[in-house]
Amino acid sequence: MTLRRRAAVGPRTPRQRAGDAAEEAACVHLRAHGCTIVARNARYPEGELDIVAQQAGTLLFVEVRLRSSARFGGAGASVDLFKRRRLVRAAQHWLLQTYGGQARGGRAAGWPPCRFDVVTADGSGAIEWIRDAFSADE
Repeated sequence: MTLRRRAAVGPRTPRQRAGDAAEEAACVHLRAHGCTIVARNARYPEGELDIVAQQAGTLLFVEVRLRSSARFGGAGASVDLFKRRRLVRAAQHWLLQTYGGQARGGRAAGWPPCRFDVVTADGSGAIEWIRDAFSADE
């Protein structure tokens, strides 16, 4: 597997730079907890996977959310049903592209166990890793 990064296209806005910094901080946090980063910013028509990581044989699809305040439920609450469905479809594309195979019972033969996590960052730089934040069955 190769690490894929988004190519820089034109100048980044302050909001985009803050998001990039949050993703980088999430990667540092995940690595510090034994994860290997497999891919970043994998884009598909259905959505984008911020980080794909691996930990102890499990593949992690990690959504990174940055919020300056906890108003409206904070960063974790911003991963609504619509966003979760987009992430699941993007993860399915990534798995098919990376491992191939036909899905049987929600998982293709040869695919590793998978999990959807969320890493939140706030304006102060605090990181929270929400493991198994949602399932593909929701």
